[in-house]
Amino acid sequence: MSRTLTDSSVTAAPTEAIFPATGADAVQVSKSAPASDTDTADHEPTVQRRIEVVRPGMQTTVQDWPGRIGYWHIGVPPSGPMDDLSFRLGNRVLGNAEGAAGLECTLGGPALRFGAATWVCVTGAVAEVRVDGRPVEQWRTVEVPAGGVLDIGAIRGPGMRTYVLVSGGIQVEQFLGSAATFTLGKFGGGTGAALRADDTLELGEPRTRLAAAVPMTDIPAFGKRWELAVTEGPHGAPEFFTRKDFGTILGTDYEVHFNSDRTGVRLIGPKPEWARTDGGEAGLHPSNIHDNAYSIGALDFTGDTPILLGPDGPSLGGFVCPVTVVAADRWKLGQLTPGDTVRFVAIRSEHAAPAEALGPQRRASTGTVVSAGRDGDDGILRRTEADDETSVTYRRQGDDGVLVEYGTLTLDLGLRARVHALHQHLIALGARGVLELTPGIRSLQIRVDPALLPIPMLLDLLAEAETQLPNSDQLIVPSRTVHLPLSWDDPATREAITRYMHGVRADAPWCPWNIEFIRRMNGLASVDDVYRTVFDAEYLVLGLGDVYLGAPVATPTDPRHRLVTTKYNPARTWTPENAVGIGGAYLCIYGMEGPGGYQFVGRTTQVWNHRARPSGTAGPGVDRFAEEAETPWLLRYFDRIRWHAVEADELLDLRADFAAGKVEIAVQDGEFRLADYRRFLTDNADSIADFRSTQAEAFGAERQSWRSAGELD
Repeated sequence: MSRTLTDSSVTAAPTEAIFPATGADAVQVSKSAPASDTDTADHEPTVQRRIEVVRPGMQTTVQDWPGRIGYWHIGVPPSGPMDDLSFRLGNRVLGNAEGAAGLECTLGGPALRFGAATWVCVTGAVAEVRVDGRPVEQWRTVEVPAGGVLDIGAIRGPGMRTYVLVSGGIQVEQFLGSAATFTLGKFGGGTGAALRADDTLELGEPRTRLAAAVPMTDIPAFGKRWELAVTEGPHGAPEFFTRKDFGTILGTDYEVHFNSDRTGVRLIGPKPEWARTDGGEAGLHPSNIHDNAYSIGALDFTGDTPILLGPDGPSLGGFVCPVTVVAADRWKLGQLTPGDTVRFVAIRSEHAAPAEALGPQRRASTGTVVSAGRDGDDGILRRTEADDETSVTYRRQGDDGVLVEYGTLTLDLGLRARVHALHQHLIALGARGVLELTPGIRSLQIRVDPALLPIPMLLDLLAEAETQLPNSDQLIVPSRTVHLPLSWDDPATREAITRYMHGVRADAPWCPWNIEFIRRMNGLASVDDVYRTVFDAEYLVLGLGDVYLGAPVATPTDPRHRLVTTKYNPARTWTPENAVGIGGAYLCIYGMEGPGGYQFVGRTTQVWNHRARPSGTAGPGVDRFAEEAETPWLLRYFDRIRWHAVEADELLDLRADFAAGKVEIAVQDGEFRLADYRRFLTDNADSIADFRSTQAEAFGAERQSWRSAGELD
């Protein structure tokens, strides 16, 4: 059965929203927002302006650039072409807007039949390209005749991805403002999936061909050994890594692991010595931190395993990142192939080329970094005092981002209140050049366009903001109680543990039963105590997008319910959708299938509505606009989650009903007042201290057993 990927072929969103947002939490959506100037308001593609997919290739997806911007704060990655340089050069030579939708092909390309004569340009890694059986060159504009077939063969290497750009661009329905396909999230590209045989793609208005070919001087060089330009930070030495560790990171050739994809490029390299013994409340391993927002291109140490985060990577997580690939070098991540070697080369942040630069202006268009040199500040841009009690640290996140951190490395809801106040202040300010605002537990990530808002100017803006923020004790925010089902120790989570033991690591201390591991780490008498603690707890949502798509990172409001554990090391490669886990002192609901590291306690129903199809754009970090707007995500910051127990079979029925739009979530309105919460802590200080003492003793015993077994050095 053929699928037509076009604006008019996708069923409109149902009139009843599964997750209707109202008032201050609503989102303004638009059902028809063009992605680029390749679209025209009154143009309806004719039947002839189509591509028929004869052979889909291994993993061919529709992408546009810069992708889905403005939703990092709810766990929606930008997606878009992993090698944006090859993609944009192909569009430019065709006369398209640089971001016009095209095709990304991984390892092996498609065969495509064109209904009308169309100019195309194939860029990226070297592959055999033919038009009606006749070889044609890459990086050149080529006309495919009406009825002709463009055939992209297997990539010969080096490189991993090839791009097919067409005059006028590909026309598909937008989701959250972009045509980019996010296959893990099942949206974008018209169908949310890679191309399949017999699919048809509508094309936009044809453009005048501007050039015969991409200039030779602009074509990026591919190889088997790559240098990546990086900046220091956000998590450097000597706080998290030793000086020797940092020297090793910059002085080692890492190898690309075969288990790499668009979410991240996994690397093989030396194990750090680490500057800390553990992550405290964030987890047992020294790589663990309180969850903060990640940057695309960050070198993320998930335990001892380094992973370069890709355009489909997670927005929020609890691992340290010592260096970040600069925006102009991130195209290289899309061409890294298993077995390639990677060397990180530190550069001064002001030497980074503009992210949007192409051709000669883009100095990093080869596999070698031409301008080495370090900022030498360990990723710390500035330190100051927010008030008499709270410090603030500004950390570098690449050349286009700053991570604002409050206080010390502790779980303190007062720090989250300060983050909230800054977040709301910046939204209201609406500074030109701010692209994303993403809160973490004690941090706020601010991603900017440096051409519009240079980092030094951003730091001055943030310093001024601190003088205008209200006292945290004044925080009063809407706080709904959301009642969700939980299938305890669900068969799907058991299966994930089994897969992990068979495919990743069989001897991990948390295997074969995560719940027993949680009991042991917290000094509880039985697993029934774990059960009672989880179901008695009220979990306050502190962040969204912790492992994608509105997935909450939450912690119990009552510290006596905070079960502390560590995360998987190495991380899992597969986690079932809506699994519920604990990592550090935090609970997470996984928004979709994917990797993960939290210790399982069960599974719940969906927190993301795939039936909702909003297509408009929000501002950076903004999730509230017009009345009665439909949003795909269920939860909001400062919601409280309460669990009620269901059997595994009952949960499967609930999930099926939910997918069909038949489930109503019980929600009660309320408020969270920080001043009241602090009084609660004071009134219960003695029993909270007793609980923490028992927990710390068990935590220490587990750490000692790990050290005896060689898990910790």
